[in-house]
Amino acid sequence: MKTVVIIVAGGSGTRFGAEVPKQFLVLGGKPILMRTIAAFEEALSGADHELVVTLPADQFGLWHELCDQYAFSVQHRVVAGGKTRWHSVKNALDSIDDPAGIDVIAVHDGVRPLASLGLIGRVLDEARHSGAAIPVVMLNDSVRQVMGETSHALDRSSLRAVQTPQAFGARLLLEAYSRPFEPTFTDDASVVERAGHSVALVEGDPKNLKITRPMDLALAEYLLNQDA
Repeated sequence: MKTVVIIVAGGSGTRFGAEVPKQFLVLGGKPILMRTIAAFEEALSGADHELVVTLPADQFGLWHELCDQYAFSVQHRVVAGGKTRWHSVKNALDSIDDPAGIDVIAVHDGVRPLASLGLIGRVLDEARHSGAAIPVVMLNDSVRQVMGETSHALDRSSLRAVQTPQAFGARLLLEAYSRPFEPTFTDDASVVERAGHSVALVEGDPKNLKITRPMDLALAEYLLNQDA
């Protein structure tokens, strides 16, 4: 059976303050998105798999130019994203030709380029076992819930920060995404839970950071050099 990985890369670079979308910024000598794709290609080497990347349609040309410039040859398919993450994942799912031949579908942020082989393996293995798996990490900071002009402390020991990849049985994820969009959806796990399915938690990785600000890129560069 095949594993499909959907890599969602819909950033514009506005919040980052860059001239190009953040997924195209260079990390360790190559664009972030290429590192993300390559991580899954390595993790799934030898297995039947397909990599699907969602990008805004107006970024297709730039992406193809970058692939030529960096001689990036990892096989992947590009699909137009939508106005939200949900719509981008939905477009990728709708583009799958033979859903019956797939056992697991994983969804990953295009700007999380440091997902380790161990992390990817843990999430995929748990998804095959329980049907739905997401990686989480402990919170280091104290947290408060804000309600209007008041707030109160929450017990952080009962809270977790959620990462990607998030992986699901193919039939389960396709069924969940056949339902209408809701603005409360924050990730794929929330879509699956809304459809009535439980989600298993697996150990995440603090190094699996999402690059959203310049300081994140600097930290990713440092981590990359430490692992070299």
